[in-house]
Amino acid sequence: MAVSVFDLFKIGIGPSSSHTVGPMRAANMFIAQVMSHNLQDRTHSVVTELYGSLSHTGRGHGTDKAIILGLLGEEPDTVDPDQIPGMLDAVEQTQLIKANEELTLVFNNKKHLVWHKRKKLPLHSNGMQFTALDADGNELLRKAYYSVGGGFILAHTHMAKQHIMEDDSKLPYHFTSGDELIELCHEHQMTIAEIMYANESSWRTRGEIDEQLDEIWEAMASCVQRGIQSDGVLPGGLKVARRAPKIFKDLDKRSEKDLADPLTILDWVNMYALAVSEENAAGGRVVTAPTNGAAGIIPAVLHYYKEFVPGSNQQGIRNFLMTAAAVGILYKTKASISGAEVGCQGEVGVASSMAAAGLAAAFELTPDEIENAAEIAMEHNLGLTCDPIGGLVQIPCIERNAMGSIKSINAVRMADRNDGTHTVSLDKVIKTMKETGDDMKEHYKETSRGGLAVNIIEC
Repeated sequence: MAVSVFDLFKIGIGPSSSHTVGPMRAANMFIAQVMSHNLQDRTHSVVTELYGSLSHTGRGHGTDKAIILGLLGEEPDTVDPDQIPGMLDAVEQTQLIKANEELTLVFNNKKHLVWHKRKKLPLHSNGMQFTALDADGNELLRKAYYSVGGGFILAHTHMAKQHIMEDDSKLPYHFTSGDELIELCHEHQMTIAEIMYANESSWRTRGEIDEQLDEIWEAMASCVQRGIQSDGVLPGGLKVARRAPKIFKDLDKRSEKDLADPLTILDWVNMYALAVSEENAAGGRVVTAPTNGAAGIIPAVLHYYKEFVPGSNQQGIRNFLMTAAAVGILYKTKASISGAEVGCQGEVGVASSMAAAGLAAAFELTPDEIENAAEIAMEHNLGLTCDPIGGLVQIPCIERNAMGSIKSINAVRMADRNDGTHTVSLDKVIKTMKETGDDMKEHYKETSRGGLAVNIIEC
């Protein structure tokens, strides 16, 4: 199945692509199903049941709010984050959800949102089920969906058939592994970015591709700006204070281009990553890259390229994103980008690997060196657990984005000092990541029932 660059890079809202963006899209899709079955006149309410990881950490991730917004017809890429509190207050006050001009639902949070903390749907930890009921409580329509990471939603039937996407476009340079991708580059004397441009042209023109890539970069840059301008405490019970604004003020006292201490560059990279991650934790607008929980890494490394690399330019940014997407597609199709499925190695680890590949491409390294950089970044994220304290995308998620960004940059420097030959291939490390995730205990897969999520009480 064909996966587009813009399936991986999607503009949405925080704090989670799998627990916020995905459920919002699923709720919206279910309302569309109600309408397509001409049930709008008979539907009185919709019961949403949440299973597995969605039930364990959904409240901290804003899944309940996302479901309401989705039933209201809102989409993650267009909803105004500043308007969300007002929308939710209106639903709470009226006990009604106006899905569209033809459908108004009775809604009671306790009655119509059900959290099954001891149950899972059969195909993925992030399962949810929607049931449309008439005024007498009779079932009219039921649909199950899975939020499989990065905002991707699969209906139960598609998941059962192991469909990644419904798009079956024939791509000019089809690849299913890192080895195949590198071989295509050698055979056709093309870069990874050029391969991706050619494939993406199956859906849109070169001008449209560049326009959308620029929009993605602008959204990332805007997120950093909002993150360094918004101080205070993040929502939730942990009372985590935003750090990016203070770091920015300290660093801004001297020029980014003229630093006495070269390691101060790492402070800037940390600040970029923290700004995005804190904005995500606050429910702001971010780009899934490839998930919300790891959304700070690619913007941070891109800012490093733009601000600190001589000769950086807009096409370099585009090549970065295209190459990062190629690596992300391999993880998406061969393993997972879901913390609930393989732990945080599937989020921060994948984002770090993608960012390393992208930066190496912007540095104009060879395809073999790019593959090496991507492999190094993931190899040293293997086994990373997903153990958010209190179900909030804050601790350890925010700092992990900063650390993942630094790993990406160092991976590129190591690959650049090598000649492209290495023992562990990207394909092998992706396979290892998947196997490690399969072996990982459920407690460490976004349930807040293991690791820091339980031991923080003793600190």
